[in-house]
Amino acid sequence: MPRRRIPIVLTIAGSDSGGGAGAQADLKTFAALGVHGTSAITCLTAQNPREVLAIQPASPSFLCAQLEALFAELPPAAAKTGMLYSAPLIRAVVEFLGRRPRIPLVVDPVLIATSGARLLQPAAMRLLLRELLPLATVITPNLHEATLLRNPKPGTPLLLRCPEDLRRAARALHERFGCAVLVKGGHLPRAREAADIFFDGHTELLLTAPFVPGVRTHGTGCTLSAAITAQLALGFPLPRAVARAKEFITQAIARSHRAGGHDVLNLAPLRGATMRG
Repeated sequence: MPRRRIPIVLTIAGSDSGGGAGAQADLKTFAALGVHGTSAITCLTAQNPREVLAIQPASPSFLCAQLEALFAELPPAAAKTGMLYSAPLIRAVVEFLGRRPRIPLVVDPVLIATSGARLLQPAAMRLLLRELLPLATVITPNLHEATLLRNPKPGTPLLLRCPEDLRRAARALHERFGCAVLVKGGHLPRAREAADIFFDGHTELLLTAPFVPGVRTHGTGCTLSAAITAQLALGFPLPRAVARAKEFITQAIARSHRAGGHDVLNLAPLRGATMRG
């Protein structure tokens, strides 16, 4: 009996020693959604759900060696980027992908950790904006990241306070970078739902799910972008891939576990979120 072939997906991201975010979260998500996950590690981090203690970046040449090894024998059907940290690492990714046939690319623009630690060096922002984001199929910024992508000056105030602000931000980012945008509104002040806005130039979706009281999970952004990547590799069109990924992360939060005094996502796949628009 022939064995089933499954798609290969790639995460280019940092390693989270706490296992809740980064490449570890991506690989767990890929496995849960039935695709074969591969990884190219950009940085080692010493972190836990509370804080990032240290970061050790890979050399650009070693990052490229990882990518060469994977593309030689395990070419991915879709890829995502997470923590890229420095301008040389971003340039290595851009140049490597630029030499290959285009595949769906999900860019999670990881700028600052939940704890406040900077995960992208200031000198790397210009390269991220100018060279990486235009290669993306979809980008998945949260409120703070969407604000900084529109205005990367230090001290830029957070101006996204309601779903209509998310809608304007998604359209502005799409116009600037030419890719689809999912602006994540899970931290909107005084919101009763976790509302995200997707816009690809044609389709606009308002994706909502109820807040789960008393749960503070780590790695939701990584998991959501990894789920989108997996759904694209499985052949779903982008709007449907995003909606299915929203359902997946909603259930992962609602059914979260406790580990060492912290909430951790439950990545067993189920059904969930509401889609309108």
